[in-house]
Amino acid sequence: MDKQAFLKSEYEQSISYESYRELIDDLLPHNLTTGNNNSPDMIEYARMNVQRMNRWDKTYIPSAELSEILKNHHQKEIWLVLTEGWCGDAAQNVPLIKKIADLSPNIEVRFLLRDQHIELMDQYLTNGGQSIPKLIRVNAETFEEIGTWGPRPTVLQEQVLHMKNEMRMPKEEMALEIHLWYARNKGIALETEFMAMLNEAILA
Repeated sequence: MDKQAFLKSEYEQSISYESYRELIDDLLPHNLTTGNNNSPDMIEYARMNVQRMNRWDKTYIPSAELSEILKNHHQKEIWLVLTEGWCGDAAQNVPLIKKIADLSPNIEVRFLLRDQHIELMDQYLTNGGQSIPKLIRVNAETFEEIGTWGPRPTVLQEQVLHMKNEMRMPKEEMALEIHLWYARNKGIALETEFMAMLNEAILA
């Protein structure tokens, strides 16, 4: 199967944001979450992530500048997002990606669970790791890949690598720093990167 046929096949298995949220909500009362690991830690991460996503759903409003760019975005695209309910970075970015995509009738955003789509995930590794969320931009008519984004804004990714490799920060402490960064940044870094990405598409 060639790349375009493969991406089309993955798209046909994808779900909406609403279905993704419903799936997480349906699993949690049974002490389950998405993915292959249903340890108590993962369940707790998923519970906290529901609160994070609810907060972004209620509070995030795309900037006027970004909204204007999307009004002029005429290329029909599909945004495939690899994600999981337990992933903190996904909870901090996926609701924003959904709201950004909704600004244009020419962009359809769809979601795929990483652990059910490893073959796709393995084509989009970050420093050799299966890091999510990972957004794959696809031409809606040809299913050619246009570009990618993720797993987090570049400025944060650089800080994470510094905390991990230089500071040797413990995992739980690093997670607290990451979520504090998201709370302070309020989506500005993500918006900046998406504006650059979409401006390139307009100019192309």
